Amino acid sequence: MPDVVSIDPRTAAIAEVVSSTTTPQEVAALCVAAAAAALALERLGRAGRAAVLRSMADALESRGDDIISVADRETGIGPTRLGGELKRTCYQLRLFAEVLEDGGYLEATIDHAGDTPMGPRPDLRRMLVPIGPVAVFGSSNFPLAFSVPGGDTASALAAGSPVILKAHSSHPATSALCFELLLQGARAAGAPEGTVGIVYGQRAGSALVAHPAIKAVGFTGSLGGGGALMKIIAERPEPIPFYGELSSLNPVVITEAAAAERGDSIGAGLVASFTVAAGQLCTKPGLVFLPSGPAGDGVVAAMTAALAGVSEQVLLNERIFTDFGTGTAKLRATPGVAVIHQGAATATAGFHVAAQLVQVDAAELTGDSVDEHFGPVTIIARYTGIGNLERVLGELPASLTATVHSVTADAEYVAELSTLLRARAGRLIYDGYPTGVSVAWAQHHGGPWPSTNSLHTSVGPTAIRRFLRPVTWQDAPAHVLPAELRDDVKDIPRRVDGRLLPAIG
Repeated sequence: MPDVVSIDPRTAAIAEVVSSTTTPQEVAALCVAAAAAALALERLGRAGRAAVLRSMADALESRGDDIISVADRETGIGPTRLGGELKRTCYQLRLFAEVLEDGGYLEATIDHAGDTPMGPRPDLRRMLVPIGPVAVFGSSNFPLAFSVPGGDTASALAAGSPVILKAHSSHPATSALCFELLLQGARAAGAPEGTVGIVYGQRAGSALVAHPAIKAVGFTGSLGGGGALMKIIAERPEPIPFYGELSSLNPVVITEAAAAERGDSIGAGLVASFTVAAGQLCTKPGLVFLPSGPAGDGVVAAMTAALAGVSEQVLLNERIFTDFGTGTAKLRATPGVAVIHQGAATATAGFHVAAQLVQVDAAELTGDSVDEHFGPVTIIARYTGIGNLERVLGELPASLTATVHSVTADAEYVAELSTLLRARAGRLIYDGYPTGVSVAWAQHHGGPWPSTNSLHTSVGPTAIRRFLRPVTWQDAPAHVLPAELRDDVKDIPRRVDGRLLPAIG
């Protein structure tokens, strides 16, 4: 089988051979092992799975310096950001342990037998149970927090679903090391063999999604890659859920008053946001709506000044590098598009690029100017009049986020704008920037198609809901009920006979 190699994006040189690609037979064996582990993982209970997640976090932290070193060498992200990402990754694992201990995620509900206005009712008890083995496809741009040890993995394991991971070709060595540590942590906490597995290679990923043991797929990546996996799922005898984070433009609207009042700070903030991580974030502000006239011109001037201090950056892999060059060339050649800033990369090896800024009249936004461009580029769309702006916003593809910069006097207009943007995004941001996604109970990282194909979040505790399904027990004897549905168990919040009761003890 072909080798899986780790490439240094700073030089484009092969740094090491990590593995061979996984054969279809090996994929099938991993799927069978995951299916065999599913019931044992569920029977560990909430406390047992919480211990597994904490053990995994401990194992990752025990080799933190090694993880950061390997990840930096094969992504070029830099040790500072990778250190923060490792901290986030371990926090996610421990947070889902707390979610398990809280128990509210189960949505445990009991309706005792009795008379109702519709007649006698049987005893009904409902809660969420694990969906079964899950395939997780890691992202290129977050080798830790959205990859092998990331949020999809943490939430699926918390749910009680074994996970088989598809290592990303941008960071196979990081994936291998992190998987080794997850496996170490799982074994130390008593998890069954088959709780976690890993495959390498595009063919192996396709075989994984097609295998009947897999009951759901978590994916972070391109619209094209997600579409290919959805096609495989559609051809399965048993369709399964696909939770994909796919594409996002993340529009930013700046009112004229905000541009006039604090144009310098807004311009600097936008540049920092669209160039952080070389613009390779799903929440990068890819389209900025600025008013025509002097106030908007001031923001453009501030952005141009800030870009003068941004040095060339390295992209994650050759495909992203090639697509960035091709995509931005088409963008610059689009009729009506004017180049405001186009830096030049001087490195002769590797996947280095410089930041770019272009401008177009909002009324002329079409085609390439409303596509996602992964990398350090953003588009300024100049608008005249609120009606013109609202029409254009209503025609944009949906995104993960939408942002508004305004002043107090804009309150009535911003309220109307928020209603419009709510239909086009999963998170609304005010007087801030969309990059940076806090891991919190109130977080939603998702949005309407094509940003995702799911109503669920992939960040925060409620991400666990993706890997659970509801089951009702009717007139069941106590000994067959899950512990959380028995009358004498009160340590989790439950809805009993219509009333929401808090946990006791």
